Amino acid sequence: MGTDGLKLATTNSARGAIDRGLVEHIVQRVVRECLRREERRELRKPVLQDSDASLFSTAAAQSIKEEICAVGRKLWMRQFVDGNGGNISYRIGPNEVLCTPTLISKYDLTPADICMVDLDGNQIAGDKGRTTEILMHLEIYKEVPEAKSVVHCHPPHATAYAITGRVPPNLIIPEFEIFVGKVAISPYDTPGTTRFAQSVLPYVRQSNTVLLANHGVVCWADTVTHAEWYAEVLETYCWILTLAGQMGAPITHISEDKGAELMATKRSLGIPDARFEPEELAEKDAHSGAACGAIPSDADLDALVASITDTVIKELGERA
Repeated sequence: MGTDGLKLATTNSARGAIDRGLVEHIVQRVVRECLRREERRELRKPVLQDSDASLFSTAAAQSIKEEICAVGRKLWMRQFVDGNGGNISYRIGPNEVLCTPTLISKYDLTPADICMVDLDGNQIAGDKGRTTEILMHLEIYKEVPEAKSVVHCHPPHATAYAITGRVPPNLIIPEFEIFVGKVAISPYDTPGTTRFAQSVLPYVRQSNTVLLANHGVVCWADTVTHAEWYAEVLETYCWILTLAGQMGAPITHISEDKGAELMATKRSLGIPDARFEPEELAEKDAHSGAACGAIPSDADLDALVASITDTVIKELGERA
């Protein structure tokens, strides 16, 4: 809208009549959007502090360790991992993350095998060495405040999509829309490297599930069990689509209207979805105004908009 509006203003300026109100409206929208993005960026910054190794021995940590082991066995029994593949983590503190160790089958995991690292990847507790792919988990925790657990695995049908560079289509099965939704695919890089860890960053704010090209999948959620659920939902969905594709008949889609009803259900369940964001931001602006320190007062904002508008009008006049 901003680009089209400026084109209109430029056309008007060529006729000797610059619509200041239109230019000011566009500038105000652009400035507010920039401020909202800056606010979101500030909120995503992790509050780092000294690591608390004592968390590793708490009753809460023991419960999470047991849940990680149970999820590990589910992944192995569903054939989502083989050998020592896959990894699981849970953010138990501001700077503390429980995770699976390296070189141990997820079927054989015990609570005593679990490690704890800080957000920089330094191991701060545990007898076994931490998984070499924990860096990807840590990047997700730092980028997505809502993420409490990350599960990485290699479910066959979903991974088949990943190695063919395809993402599954939407609006076919309700459960997939509600629990997963939009799926992205990240470019391939060598597992365990910083480049690999950061390859998912453009996608994890938009999707709770990302296909890793030529590798597998990664899912984040509020609990270890829920992150594993998303992997199951994705794998079953890709399996069904593969079977349907072999039947020689067109795949039917859920209508947009019915899809909107599914999104409403998803919202009511409290499952995050990037497609909710515009409405949530509008609601937040209406209730909190300039509550964040990064947002200027109304007077300062008006002055900024007026200054930018003057500059834009001057530039348009010179072009005319």
